[in-house]
Amino acid sequence: MDPSSLPAVKVLEGYQPGSIPEFVYQSDVPLLLKGLVSNWPAVQACQTVESASAYLSRFWSEKQVTAYIGDEIIKGRFFYNKDFTGLNFKSGTATLPQVMQKLGQARTADLASIYVGSTPVDQWLPGFRAQNDVPIPAHDLLMNFWLGTEARISAHYDFPNNLACVVAGERRFTLFPPEQVSNLYVGPLDRTPSGQAISLVDFAHPDYARFPKFKDALDHAVQCEMSPGDALFLPSMWWHHVEAFSDFNLLVNYWWLTEDMKQGSPVGSLMYALLTIRDLPKRQRKAWQAIFEHYVFNTDESVAAHIPEHARGCLGELNETETRRLRAELLNRLNQ
Repeated sequence: MDPSSLPAVKVLEGYQPGSIPEFVYQSDVPLLLKGLVSNWPAVQACQTVESASAYLSRFWSEKQVTAYIGDEIIKGRFFYNKDFTGLNFKSGTATLPQVMQKLGQARTADLASIYVGSTPVDQWLPGFRAQNDVPIPAHDLLMNFWLGTEARISAHYDFPNNLACVVAGERRFTLFPPEQVSNLYVGPLDRTPSGQAISLVDFAHPDYARFPKFKDALDHAVQCEMSPGDALFLPSMWWHHVEAFSDFNLLVNYWWLTEDMKQGSPVGSLMYALLTIRDLPKRQRKAWQAIFEHYVFNTDESVAAHIPEHARGCLGELNETETRRLRAELLNRLNQ
């Protein structure tokens, strides 16, 4: 199957711009909300580098952002270098006025691929949110902006739920459910281009000899074509490959968790399991798999029902006191 011609994401219709139906937040599949943010002033004002600079200059601060720059040869694919000893782009810091100036030069001279990702709006564009916002009833809501030239961002997942809103440019999201991880040929977990582990498959030119199971992943994939004003709801942990096609692209996204996650990201648990479990003999790994299924993945109230409530420790409710105690215990074990 050609990755550029996959089944489409379910499209929602019949709602007012700026207002998300409540059931969207409980969805376990991606949903495209056409025109959700079409009434944003930014969508009307930011369709070129010049007009975007004029509009964003009302808000931008002098704080520097992190920008990625790659030669024309990478064709917008920010990735590893050929022998995986480094990356195929450079990173640096600049103010937003400087970045916007570079974006204009890259467009006219075809000089480079430029990308600024995951930058908090409230810190770098104070006041932007007062004019451009979606009221999402969620704890610890984080609003970010992403801008640059044409780009291809390798498939990756995010732990929080995601609402991606296209302000400028045309985009395509290719999406995979979490269970497709074994078919996506994920690269290093701790040496990544920008924080998240990524699929090593080049979606523009899939090498099926090297990545044969990617065909199976495509059988479960859906795709989303987006224009300015459109928004995509992406549930937690869904893999997404993102293509930005225009000379200038600007996206705003929201990340949030459905619960107050004082315990932190589960990625730390994965790293610790790699350290302590992965290289055990198969018999012991199987035993630990059963223990994890019992205490973590298939847990219910029966797991600790036979223990007096006051004596359950970490098997009971993880309130603030118990969470602090458990963190201290983990730190002690890591430092041994």
